[in-house]
Amino acid sequence: MPDIPAIRIGLGHDTHRLGAGGPMVLGGITIDCDHHLIGHSDADVLLHAITDALLGAAGLGDIGTLFPNTDESNKNRCSREMLQQAHQKVLAAGWKITNLDCVVFATQPKISPYRNSMIQSIQDTLGLEAGQVFVKGKTGEKVGPVGRAEAIMAECIVLLHQDG
Repeated sequence: MPDIPAIRIGLGHDTHRLGAGGPMVLGGITIDCDHHLIGHSDADVLLHAITDALLGAAGLGDIGTLFPNTDESNKNRCSREMLQQAHQKVLAAGWKITNLDCVVFATQPKISPYRNSMIQSIQDTLGLEAGQVFVKGKTGEKVGPVGRAEAIMAECIVLLHQDG
């Protein structure tokens, strides 16, 4: 078997519909606005994408397998808690996060005013240093459910490494 570097790349994606009334939980922070994300848990679409990216990169399944929406214990569950549990599984499998690069596709709220708070929240949740997490926003340019402000989508790519 050829020498394979001890690195893995994972891609996570999630989409949630928007509903009237706020606040919204996004990127591990609460945003005071007039709509919220609809889902079985707190519907933090960004943390869900990160969770899927981590689990996929480590070959540990996905968020739906670990936290099925058919399990009532996951109703209104905090996505930060789900991310922490997934991260513990990744660490137990011998993997560490090199970096995360995330995109939030949203017409409202605009991401840039909340970017630094989201990055800090994600770093704190995962015990990462400055520079290991980046979040950017894209508006959808009035195209599709994101552009019509019917949904928010998020994607994350993660690079994992093993020491040694």
